[in-house]
Amino acid sequence: MMKKVVFILVFLLLFAMGCTQETQNKLSRSFQNWTGTDGVLDIYAGEKLIKRFVKIDKLSTAYGTSDTEARPYRYGYGYLDENFNHKADKGEKKVYFEFSDYSTSYIFYENPS
Repeated sequence: MMKKVVFILVFLLLFAMGCTQETQNKLSRSFQNWTGTDGVLDIYAGEKLIKRFVKIDKLSTAYGTSDTEARPYRYGYGYLDENFNHKADKGEKKVYFEFSDYSTSYIFYENPS
């Protein structure tokens, strides 16, 4: 069993070394999205924090259906942190959200707690 694991790891390492940087980045993002992260998205109006979403596994860029061009907004799913304590408390629901790349002041980061 251990030999199979080592063989798979060596194969993956050699495969990754043969990929272009862009392909390696895509693989890394896919792996990170698959394993999940504990992201936090803070939305600001000026200097004031107005919304916080927690337990976000990834932010996605919207693409057009027919032209496959990137749209100027991002979207995702997370818990609306109504009391800004970096936790999904009882009663705080998981929601879908979108925000504009052009007009929204935001910070996306890994949950520090």
